[in-house]
Parts: sequence; C-alpha cells; structure tokens
Amino acid sequence: MASIKDKIGYGFGDMASSMFWKIFSYYLPFFYAHIFGIGLEHAAVLFLITRIWDAVSDPMMGIIADRTQTRWGKYRPYVLWFAIPFAVCGVLLFTTPSFSPSGKLVWAYVTYIMMMTVYTGINVPYGAMLGVITPDSAEKTVFSSYRMFFAYGGSFIALAAWEPLCNFFQNSFSMSAAGGWQWAMIVIAAACALLFFLCFRMTREQVKTVSRVSVGSDLSKLLHNGPWWLLIGAALSTNLFNTVRGSTVAFYFADLVSPDASLTAFGLTFAFFAGLFLAVGELFNMVGVMITVPIVGALGKKNSFIAINLLLAMLSVLFFYIPLGTTGGYWMMLVLQILISVGTGIISPLVWSMYADVSDYSELKYHTASTGLIFSSASMAQKFGSAFGGSGALWLLSAFGYVTYELDKGLEITQTAQALDGLRYLMSYIPAAVALFGAFILIFYPLTTSRMASIDSQLRASRGENAPEESAAFATAEAEAAL
Repeated sequence: MASIKDKIGYGFGDMASSMFWKIFSYYLPFFYAHIFGIGLEHAAVLFLITRIWDAVSDPMMGIIADRTQTRWGKYRPYVLWFAIPFAVCGVLLFTTPSFSPSGKLVWAYVTYIMMMTVYTGINVPYGAMLGVITPDSAEKTVFSSYRMFFAYGGSFIALAAWEPLCNFFQNSFSMSAAGGWQWAMIVIAAACALLFFLCFRMTREQVKTVSRVSVGSDLSKLLHNGPWWLLIGAALSTNLFNTVRGSTVAFYFADLVSPDASLTAFGLTFAFFAGLFLAVGELFNMVGVMITVPIVGALGKKNSFIAINLLLAMLSVLFFYIPLGTTGGYWMMLVLQILISVGTGIISPLVWSMYADVSDYSELKYHTASTGLIFSSASMAQKFGSAFGGSGALWLLSAFGYVTYELDKGLEITQTAQALDGLRYLMSYIPAAVALFGAFILIFYPLTTSRMASIDSQLRASRGENAPEESAAFATAEAEAAL
C-alpha cells in the first residue's frame, strides 16, 4: 500500500501542471488579443496548429517513457529533468517583445511550441506514473483523487492570484500591461518548478513493467483497443467543454459584466471579476474531487460519467438566461459556476482512473506494458480538446463580429449585439451540446466495475502478486478522511 506521502507528492505534480494549464487555457487567448496584439484569426490558427503538434507529440513521449529505465524508475525522472525548462518556457510565452507584427507572430509560434513540447515532456510521464505507483485499481482512484484535488487547489491559487499579481506589478512598478503579465508569470513559474521538485522527492514507482514488444506492435494494439477509443472520445468532450467555457470567460467579463460588478455576503462587499469567477470554480472543483470516490463507489465509473455530463448540459443551458447587469444575475452566475465546477471536479479524476483501467485491460489482453503510451493518449485528448476548444471559440467570436483592442493603447470598443450574443452562446448552449455528446459516447464503454474486478484479479495472478490487504471500501474511507 502506498503512503500518504506518496499521494501528496503525486498531487504536487499536477498542482504545478494545472497552474500553468489553467492560465494558458483561460488567459492566453485574451493575452494574445488584447496585450500581445495579434488578431483573433491569427490567434485561432496559432492555437490549432501548435496544439495539434503538441497532441501528436504525446504518443511519441509515451513511447519514449515506456522504454526508459533508470534507478528512479521509468516515468518519475522526467518530473525532475523538465522542471526548470517548464518554468522558463512559461515566462517566455508571456513575454511581449518589441517586434513587428510578423515578428511577434513568429515569436508567439516559437514560444508556444516550446512551451507545449516541454509540457508534454513532463506531463505525459507524470500521468503514466498513476499506472505504476500502485498495482491496485481502487487505490488508483484514490491517487487520482489526490491528483485532481491538488490540481484544482493549484488552479485556484493561480487564478485567484493572477489578476492581483498583474495589477500589483503594473501599479507598484509603473509597468505596462505586458510587463505586469510577464512578471506575474515569473512568480507562478517559480512556484511550479518547486512543486515538481517536491513531486519527484516524495514519490516512488511500485510496479515494475517492461515493454517487450516493438513500437509498431504497441501502436497497432492501441488502435485495436475498443475501450480506449471510447474513452478518448469521452475525454475529448470533457476537455472541449472546459476549454470552450474557460477561454471565453475573460472576454465575457470584459464585455458583458460591468467593471463595477460586486457581490455582498456576510455583510461584506467584494468585486466580481473574471479571476474570482474562475478561482471559485477551481475551489468547487476540489469539492467535486472530494466526493468522487463515494459517488463512483455507489454508481460505478461509467454511470457516474454519464450522469454528471447530463447534469452539466442542463446547468450550461441555464447560463444563457442569466439576467446580466443585476446583483441577482451575478449571484445566479456564481451559483451556476459552483454547480458546474463540482460536476467537472468529479469528472476529472474519474477519467484519469478510467485510463488506468484501460491500461490494465490492454496489459491483460495484449500482454504489453504500454502504460506511458495509453496515458499519453489522455494528454493527447486534453490537447486536442484544448486546440479545438480554444481555436473554435476564437473563430466563433470573430464570426460573431467581436472586435479586439490593445489595453496598453487605452482604446474603448463597444461590441455589437451579435458579438455579445456569441459570448453568451459560448458559455451556455455550445458547451451543453459537447457534454451531451460525452454522455452518449460512454454508453458503449465496456469496462464496468465487475469487469475491472476480474481483470485486476487475473493481472495479479499473472504478475505473481498477492491480493491487496485492504478492500476497496477501506481505500474509499482513507480517501475521504485524507481529503
């Protein structure tokens, strides 16, 4: 059985990754449009091309990691090796050089490709660690819950601090918006590097696997893996749902929510802005993670995924009818964000745990240890969802007639009614349709709770392992107590 130290250390890894990922997903489109100074169409093409490359590189990294052998394990060393490059590339990504428009576009492509390549180099092996950090399927769900709890905790910190950090550097040191954003990223990047070092120090790999087949054979078997295809489709819809909403929020608040919007609670009045809206979402993502284990224990992984996606679709549709410009409307917006975030908080660890199940299914059926390749496909689905979600949102905004402007130039733009409607659709009906697709596709997923119990038993016998000392119920109780 893995220790609490292992679980917390594993959580630190995705805490670091998620801090960067959420800043990229939620603020980078706004940064490119309003600070860096490239048009929506250019930014959309940039997101699509670079993230497709990033997604395609994930299986390559998975194959490399599967065949790595060091005294620290197969996957864990990459967390150490890539920690500093990860931080440096993040800072370069949010650096605005004094180049011509074409020079800026080249800089954006180069730094974004660098950042996403390094992200792949550290995140694919980190994800694959879930397959070897414990041999027990129930405990993998516990590890996954720790992972997502810390991930959302990191996201909450990063998103809550982002706008205050940007404003602090701008106001305290008389910086431009570009300078404020760059220094805010320097602070976040330093914290992420430290968390990766802690992840490396506090974890260990317990399961030793060796890939005994060729790369071509691994890929062929993956492409014939039916549960993998279905889970890829479901995971893609999940990431598309999150990215469409997340990349729209900064624009939504900039043009639909009053700059003076405020909320009153417990006798205190506080400003209502994009960072607060997103940070509250991350906080309640953590609540969702905390209740994932008992929900999955009651419903099973497949049924839980379908039920939560149906709920997300319904809540998203309600978002369209928020009466903006009123205190009641802002509270309604916040309540819906809380409920949606609890739902997505349940989905995230659930999906990662299901990838671990697909890995076990593949090992039993095809006799190949391709954990890194399978988990790289999870990252690939995340990247494709991010690519199509981010690019699609920007293209749709452009099609609706949204006009960009640079904050440092002090220009004020009034958006058309059509552009504002586009923002509302991107926060409601469009993600609702995506959630419904995710629920539909998983109806056909065959790895039920009973099927996985049989697979786990057969794998233990083939590896010569004893049955776990504690039951799944004990693992569930431990997760609830720790989280």
